[in-house]
Amino acid sequence: MNQLNTWWRDTTGSRVTPEMYLDSFGETLYMVGISLFLGALLGIPLALAFVITRPGGLKPNKVVYGVLNVVVNIIRSLPFIILLVAISPFTRVIAGTAIGTTAALVPLTLYIAPFIARLIEQSLLEVNPGITEAADSMGASLFQTIRYFLLPEAKSSIILAVTTATIGLISATAMAGTIGGGGVGDLAISYGYQQFDSIAMLTTVVLLIIIVQAIQSVGNTLARRARA
Repeated sequence: MNQLNTWWRDTTGSRVTPEMYLDSFGETLYMVGISLFLGALLGIPLALAFVITRPGGLKPNKVVYGVLNVVVNIIRSLPFIILLVAISPFTRVIAGTAIGTTAALVPLTLYIAPFIARLIEQSLLEVNPGITEAADSMGASLFQTIRYFLLPEAKSSIILAVTTATIGLISATAMAGTIGGGGVGDLAISYGYQQFDSIAMLTTVVLLIIIVQAIQSVGNTLARRARA
């Protein structure tokens, strides 16, 4: 690896070595993977709560729906960089520090959870109302309606929703570099933009394009199989 790093520096003149790209790629995967998982754990129940309690939903509840709606809209209205700074005291309590890759997981999770909730809510609302009516006519419980009727019908759309959320999360990880979060996007900002390293900027852009294309392709394939 040292020989490759030396050859890369001598050939391109860039200060960013292949080893740094590899480490940053790992940091990006770490941030996206963990925060997406945690965000889904929060976002999916939120989406179900929206669909269940909304006016005309399975179990309408104006108070619950109103509170959840306001909270989610408040979080979604904040640009990620502002959310990152605003919740730094909370991040410090949860992670023990407000700086670093692990600390970035807190704002990333809070950023993506409402986004996932809204996307999956929309996917569930696209299900033909006749499906839930059929479930009701068969005497299905709320859990059975969701488990055996709503979710299977919306599976393909949910996969695409999660794919979109994942790509949005990759964009957010670039801004996590302001708190030392690292990642491929941080290289583009720290070296490509701030230090005018055009090779680093071009390489990180290509890497991000490859990552996004790969994720989108996998999502499209899974969604197509879910529709089959």
